Amino acid sequence: MTDRYLLGIDLGTGAVKALLVSIDGHVAGAASAEYPILNPQPLFAEQNPDDWWHATVLAVRSLMAERRGAKIAAIGLSGQMHGTVLLDKAHRPLAPAVIWPDQRSQRQVEEITALVGAERLYQITGSPVSTGFQAASVRWFQQEAPALWKQVRTILLPKDYLRWRLTSVIAADPSDGSGALLLDEERRSWSSELLELLDIAPNLMPPLQPSDQIAGHLTADAAEELGLAAGIPVVTGAADTACGALGAGAVGPDRLLLSISTGGQLMQPVESVVSDRRGRIHTFCAALEPAPNRAGWYQMGATLCAGMALRWLRDSVLEWHYADAYDVMNVAAEGAPPGCQGLIFLPYLVGERSPHMDPTARGAFYGLTLRHGQGDMVRAVMEGATFACYDAYQVLAELGVRSERITLAGGGAKSTLWRQIVADIFNRPVQPLLTTEQSALGAALLAGGGISLFDVAETAQRWAQLGPIVYPDGERHAFYAERFAAFQGVYARNKGNF
Repeated sequence: MTDRYLLGIDLGTGAVKALLVSIDGHVAGAASAEYPILNPQPLFAEQNPDDWWHATVLAVRSLMAERRGAKIAAIGLSGQMHGTVLLDKAHRPLAPAVIWPDQRSQRQVEEITALVGAERLYQITGSPVSTGFQAASVRWFQQEAPALWKQVRTILLPKDYLRWRLTSVIAADPSDGSGALLLDEERRSWSSELLELLDIAPNLMPPLQPSDQIAGHLTADAAEELGLAAGIPVVTGAADTACGALGAGAVGPDRLLLSISTGGQLMQPVESVVSDRRGRIHTFCAALEPAPNRAGWYQMGATLCAGMALRWLRDSVLEWHYADAYDVMNVAAEGAPPGCQGLIFLPYLVGERSPHMDPTARGAFYGLTLRHGQGDMVRAVMEGATFACYDAYQVLAELGVRSERITLAGGGAKSTLWRQIVADIFNRPVQPLLTTEQSALGAALLAGGGISLFDVAETAQRWAQLGPIVYPDGERHAFYAERFAAFQGVYARNKGNF
C-alpha cells in the first residue's frame, strides 16, 4: 500500500475530526478532539478559536501516532458554516468566535432583511439571513460593540481561521463564503452592494479562491506543534455541507443527498443559481466550480428535528435507557402498519426551518386513540420526520429539481425501515451512504485535487461507499401521498395556536 496520504480536517461544531486517506481512497485512520460551546449570556453561542487549534493539534497527533512514518502529500479543510472570527491588525482574535447556533442577532436579521429587501437579498445571496450567520453577527458587533468593531482588520469564517494557523495565509472560498450571506452567488465573489449597505469595508473580507486550490504551505511553527513536516501544501477547503456532498459522491444534479441525523438536511446539486423568492430554502456554492456534468451550487432545505425527535421519544417518553434501544424501537416500528393507524407526528419540537421558517412551530401527536401503542408512536416519528423533509423537497421540486435517486446519510440510513419509508414517501430509489466522516473525506478529496492527483468530481463518485438500493413501492407511495396532505393540513390548521 502507498505510504503517501491525504489529511482531511473537519472543524465541526462540537469536535474537530482528522481523517487519514491513502491516495487511492483507503481510510487509514481517524481521530477527533472535542471543544465546548460557550453560552456566556442567554442566546449567545461562542467558541474560543484557540480551542479549535489545540483540538486540531491533539487530533492530528493522535492520528499520526497510529501511522508513524506516513507521508502527508496535502492537507484539506472542511468547517462549520456561518460563524464569525474577528481579527485585529496582528491577526489575533478580538473576541470569541460567534458560531451558527447563536441567536443574539434577531434584531439585526430583521434590519438587514428590511434594509436590503427580502427578495433582493435572496436574489444576491440565494438565501434568507438567519441569526448566527456572519452578516447578522457582524452587524451585531457594529451596533453593540462599536469600540471592538473599530479594531477589526479581518473577518474570517471558522475553517479559514484554522488555515491561518496552519499557513499564515488569509483566504476564503465561495462555498463557505456563501454561508456568510455576504456573497454574490452568481459571481462567486463578495457582494459590493451588500458590503456597502452593511458598512463593511471590502478590505476586511479575505480573498476568495477555489476550494481545490493550494492556499499555502504548513509553516515550521505549525508543523512542529502538529508533529508533521513543514511545507506540506494546504488546500483552501470548503464548508462542511459542501465537503459532505463530495464525501457522499453527490456532485451532479441527478443525486439528492438526504441526511437524517439530529436534524434533516436535503442537499440538491444544481447547475445554475435558482433562488426561492419566498426564502424557504438556501442556495449555496458547491465546493467545486461549475463545469459540464458538475454542479457549481446546491439547494438546501433543513428540518431541525429528525433523529432528535426519535431520541426524545426514547429518553423522555418511552424511557428506554439501554444500549440497544434504537434496535428495539426499529423492531417495534416494523410491527406497526404504514400510516400508524391514523397517527400523525409533527416533528417541530424546536421550531422549523424549511419550508416554514417558523421558530414558533411546535410538535404534536395528532390522532391518538386507545388502539395506538409504542410501535405506532415510533413509526409515526419516523414518518413525521420524513414528511418534514419531503415538505422541504416540495420547494426544490417547485424550482425545477427532478432527482433520479437519493443518497441517504446519517443515523437514519442505518435503519432498514427508515430507508424504506424514505423511498416510499419520496418515490425514489434510495441508497444508504456507508462512508463515515464524509465531510473530512470531502476535505481529503479537495487536498488531492489541489495537488493534481486526480479529478475531484470523478474520484468523489468512486470513493463514496454506498449500500444496496432500496426501491419504492407504488401503492405505499400513493397511500403516503394522502397521509402527507393530512400532515400538511395539521400544521396549516394549528400554526396560529403555536
